[in-house]
Amino acid sequence: MSTTMTAPDKTVTPTHRNAVASQPTPSAWRRFTRFCGDSLVPWLCKFMLWAWGIFNIGLLVWVIMTSFKSTSEILLGPFALPSKIEWDNYVTAWTVAGFGQATLATLVFVGATLIIVLAVSTPAAYALARMTGRGADRLTYYFALGIALPMQSVLIPFFLMNTSFGMFMVDWVTGVWDPRIGLIILYSATAIPWTVFILTAFFKSLPASLEEAAALDGAGPWTTFRRIMLPLAKGPLTTVAMITAIGAWNETLLVLVLVPDGALRTLPAALLNMYYSLQYTSNWGALFAGVVLVIGPIVLLYAWAGRRIVEGATMGAVK
Repeated sequence: MSTTMTAPDKTVTPTHRNAVASQPTPSAWRRFTRFCGDSLVPWLCKFMLWAWGIFNIGLLVWVIMTSFKSTSEILLGPFALPSKIEWDNYVTAWTVAGFGQATLATLVFVGATLIIVLAVSTPAAYALARMTGRGADRLTYYFALGIALPMQSVLIPFFLMNTSFGMFMVDWVTGVWDPRIGLIILYSATAIPWTVFILTAFFKSLPASLEEAAALDGAGPWTTFRRIMLPLAKGPLTTVAMITAIGAWNETLLVLVLVPDGALRTLPAALLNMYYSLQYTSNWGALFAGVVLVIGPIVLLYAWAGRRIVEGATMGAVK
């Protein structure tokens, strides 16, 4: 018996033709929105990012260039190249604003803040990541709430706490008190919540098999954390350390509120005091030199570690 195969009938019937014709064609507005979503919006985003980056680089170059000009050159040609490099602007900024002592105070403030934040946040984040039950999630949410707390809303409580604790230390314990100690403690308290939140997310991404393998080798929880988890968290720790250091270096509001003595303040507050003292003498070149001295180390640090910060934010144990 032989079978024959026939090709399917491709004849277009009137009913099929009417059904195809009745399908709505894309309108001009729909085609335009589809073009914007597929091509125009990404292009505009890239253009805006490049424009914003070029603007900031140009602004930085202009500030550095202006710091080497005299006041008359700044006023007559704000965008012209300096005819003569005025190194005295940096000498004036360093001496008038007291940048030497302010730099030392800033380095101590940043270093102490980093030690406190990392020493508290790292084990706390690891403990939260390995805890089970509703209590761990609730504690994580509490830390997340600390991120959303505006600094301005706690300035008065911080000031009262720092003043009361300083009076207690002077009257009952040491007889002296440095308000910068309270500044370090309170700023560390504001930096810990978001650090714990970020590190908790990283430790949760690590597989539990790492702890199981370490337990089979006889390692306890502390040994596992110190010998295995901390090396794996080197990237995220670098990220949070850099961001915390940059924030502490640039901190001004807490310094102005908690440290009344201008000679004990950090670099941004010293620059603000310098602005108040130089605005009457119109020494704008020295003021721009002070700006360069304050932002220069942070710009160099980010230029060196910017890629490490981005890589550390997305680094995990399993690639």
